[in-house]
Amino acid sequence: MSRVGLKPLEIPEGVEVKVNGENVTVKGPKGELTQNFHQDMTIKIEGNVLTVERPSDNKEHRALHGTTRSIIGNMVEGVSKGYEKSLEIIGVGYRAQKQGNKVIVNAGYSHPVEVDEVEGIEVEVPANTKIIVKGIDKEKVGAVAANIRAIRPPEPYKGKGIRYEGEAVRRKEGKTAK
Repeated sequence: MSRVGLKPLEIPEGVEVKVNGENVTVKGPKGELTQNFHQDMTIKIEGNVLTVERPSDNKEHRALHGTTRSIIGNMVEGVSKGYEKSLEIIGVGYRAQKQGNKVIVNAGYSHPVEVDEVEGIEVEVPANTKIIVKGIDKEKVGAVAANIRAIRPPEPYKGKGIRYEGEAVRRKEGKTAK
């Protein structure tokens, strides 16, 4: 039994959802998202409530049921509120700056690393040790933030690197002198 899949999805005011077979389009104040889903899933809209139904209790259908409902929920939230991921840079000399549509990150390498903006995703640098990734597509926001973090992941000894805001880094004890 899929707890997420059985939950009806309330469509907020100002958001328009169109279902055309397996194609779902969600329009809202922040933009528009379109996604294709598996043809076996039945997506119904009654008033301002969207429900997803599965044809059988087959293992594949059970897996798709919750996933489909969750992705549509993320699309609705994205076009109404948007998504945001914050990254913080920790380390002496580690910093970021925005130049045009690129973010230049100095993270201890012999060269600065350039990150191009992805279409539909906005990257802000409010301070030289903070990066904010914003957008309406949850998947793209997470992917861009993960790519920036992958430039220099936090290391366990001094904690230097790029990390998500609030991320706990497990610290290790260094060598002991005898």
